[in-house]
Amino acid sequence: MNTNSPTACPAWKRLEAHADTWRAARLAEVLAGDPARVRQMVAEAPGVRLDYSRQRAGALTLRLLAQLALERGFDEWRAALFSGTKINTTEDRPATHTALRANGAAPEWLGLGDAIRNEKRFTRIVNLGTGGSDLGPRLLADAFGDGALDVRFVANIDPVELERALAGADPASTLAIVVSKTFTTQETLSNAAAMRQWGCKSFYAVTANLQGAKQFGATETLPLPDSVGGRYSVWSAAGFAGLLATGGAAFSELLAGAYEMDEHFLQESIESNVPALMALLGIWNINFLGMHAHAVLPYAHRLRQLPAYLQQLEMESNGKGVDHEGRPAGYATAPVLFGAEGTNAQHAFMQMLHQGTQPVAADFIDCAVNKELSANACAQADALAYGTGDQDLPAHRRYPGNRPSSILKFKKFTPRDLGRLLALYEHKVFTQGVLWNINSFDQWGVELGKQLANALLAKRT
Repeated sequence: MNTNSPTACPAWKRLEAHADTWRAARLAEVLAGDPARVRQMVAEAPGVRLDYSRQRAGALTLRLLAQLALERGFDEWRAALFSGTKINTTEDRPATHTALRANGAAPEWLGLGDAIRNEKRFTRIVNLGTGGSDLGPRLLADAFGDGALDVRFVANIDPVELERALAGADPASTLAIVVSKTFTTQETLSNAAAMRQWGCKSFYAVTANLQGAKQFGATETLPLPDSVGGRYSVWSAAGFAGLLATGGAAFSELLAGAYEMDEHFLQESIESNVPALMALLGIWNINFLGMHAHAVLPYAHRLRQLPAYLQQLEMESNGKGVDHEGRPAGYATAPVLFGAEGTNAQHAFMQMLHQGTQPVAADFIDCAVNKELSANACAQADALAYGTGDQDLPAHRRYPGNRPSSILKFKKFTPRDLGRLLALYEHKVFTQGVLWNINSFDQWGVELGKQLANALLAKRT
């Protein structure tokens, strides 16, 4: 597969020259001069519509970006992802998260989860995990938990989080779910030991290290595939606490929605492929328009955990400085990603998005909760794009505009839609990794800090 630098591609050079035109262009003028743009610059995927008419890009931009993808061997890389080829080269393994939600796939532990919910032996569930072992199931539980079980999450080694998760609980009716692929994660095992000392007797382990879980004394073990990275693992047994919070029917819908987006990503041409289009527009903003931050703004309380989930997905996957051949990249990769649920963000950091000196690209996610939220999402996107230069206003009341954004519009928002949304962003990240010639499935950058912390702890004991 193609592991040449993207900067060696002819399309990259053409995009650099093309960018000069758009640096000087004004979105307000572009939108006013082309009324058809708002109808043409859209794409549909199952359950969701992408409106990218407010991006600082045109038809030629998209053609050049698609050509860059072609020159980078996007089709071959995409096929390799779904075929199980070892595309995670530094760890010599494939990335098989899409297989977990293949058509008709039903995890064998689905029935176990529903049995626990129905038996009501446990009244408190505590998920012990960090990173991908926490963010995915926490998002799912917060978005669609039905209250049948009291499911809580502990990721931090700070004892306050565990104390709060256990407040009012009875050790005899509490289940700890210990989620760690290696079963060596310091924070997770320290919290598990603390729960044992507290008196908890029931421990389920979700891990690829079955022997380690057995030695710990887990009463039930759910295996994790070695080829599924943590931030791609909500579809696996790492999502078990989310299943307990929502029930098997909702979890099955989550998987079904992700599969629908997989099929869209695999089959659609790049010009109408929603995840790929979002990836290409991100490349354009980052590498050619110099925007190194990206805001994700879901207009739904159900998705208040989404920005944290996507921070790990994007920045741990693509926050890399060397390419597949071990060469310094020499070009920008993952942007700094941040966000919050929409109307809260309007009263927090969106001042900087509108009038700050560092332009930020944004995704608005309209979940059709109510007309007020939808109106706010559209209004904020318009304000970023158009701004106002009314000279009758004092300077502090003017908005520069010309700030790009896209809107993802859902017809409604169900567990199936959440599956679609998460898979969409996974494929966006993968596509950007292909174009940047980096490995989106390893995370060696976290190892040095762990080693130094262990060395410091050894000196202090």
